[in-house]
Amino acid sequence: MSTSSICNNVFNRVLEDYHVSDFVDAKKTNPFKDASSLEKIIYDKCWIDTVQWHLEDIIRKPDINPKEALKIKRRIDSSNQHRTDMVEMIDDYFFEKYSNSNPAENAILNTETPAWAIDRLSILTLKIYHMNEEANRISASDHHRKKCSEKLDTLLIQRKNLSKAIDQLLNNISDGNVIIATYKQMKMYNDESLNPELYSKND
Repeated sequence: MSTSSICNNVFNRVLEDYHVSDFVDAKKTNPFKDASSLEKIIYDKCWIDTVQWHLEDIIRKPDINPKEALKIKRRIDSSNQHRTDMVEMIDDYFFEKYSNSNPAENAILNTETPAWAIDRLSILTLKIYHMNEEANRISASDHHRKKCSEKLDTLLIQRKNLSKAIDQLLNNISDGNVIIATYKQMKMYNDESLNPELYSKND
């Protein structure tokens, strides 16, 4: 099975599991137990994306209490950092997997790592799931459902193309045509030693 097929299957499983309760504080039960497996890592990653997707919906409620909104915003900030850490963990998985590959003399570097492409695939799965809901929402107008159906068709094409691109990238890395590399995000605003608004209070 191709890597993109594994990812798509796991991501769909996450959405099925999450929407059993459809609750941002629902307990995650990862069915994949091998801590070093790609399946376990990407299940955890997609669960983060799914919870954050729904937090982004909640925080946009017009009548939300400002204190509650700030609390959710802080939670989203923390989730973003966790999400980035998980993407880098996925890249570490691929870096280790292809560490013995021998790049050709004319091998190229890619602007995006495999994990960041997989991150986009996870988000696409969420878009497809929720756009499908809108395309079939009985309470919506015919016009709304039609527009959402058209958008859904586009998203499905995007997933097909991105899935193919991910597999092509990994095949090219394996064949030595692309150099495997990681790009650490080095986010600064969450780090008390790097964000001046945080460390200045201690000066």
